[in-house]
Amino acid sequence: MGKDKHKAEKKAHAKGPGTADAEVVLKLYDLRREAVMRASRDTLLRWQPKSFEDVAVVADFEHEHNAAFRQVTSYFEMAFGLARRGAVDPELIAEWCGEGFFLFAKIHPYLAEFREKVSPTAFGNVEWASENTEFGKARLAMFLKRNQSS
Repeated sequence: MGKDKHKAEKKAHAKGPGTADAEVVLKLYDLRREAVMRASRDTLLRWQPKSFEDVAVVADFEHEHNAAFRQVTSYFEMAFGLARRGAVDPELIAEWCGEGFFLFAKIHPYLAEFREKVSPTAFGNVEWASENTEFGKARLAMFLKRNQSS
């Protein structure tokens, strides 16, 4: 039954987003407004890694910003995972979760090494969204370009 439901959800999304998709996205937006999440997002928005070491150190449980790193990256992985698995329209999530692509663009130059040395499955859902949605492709390209010029 689980596979049938998954296929039905994917088929529904082929027609475009509906009210159920909007409800999921609005719930995700509500979660972003929670005080600890807002502070964690602010921490990572200000974070500017310049090397793999800058990414690896914040992934260390002893680092002062590790909790923020885990909270925000897992939040966006969850959101993009909902789209990847067909629970919500992928283009809608990609359109409304630009901040997830902004964060991914910061990590992207170091992704292969991060996966090799820290976590082989890290950032798989945001990567999927950046490769499989029009909004995701455009947003990641924009943020990568912006990061190169700063």
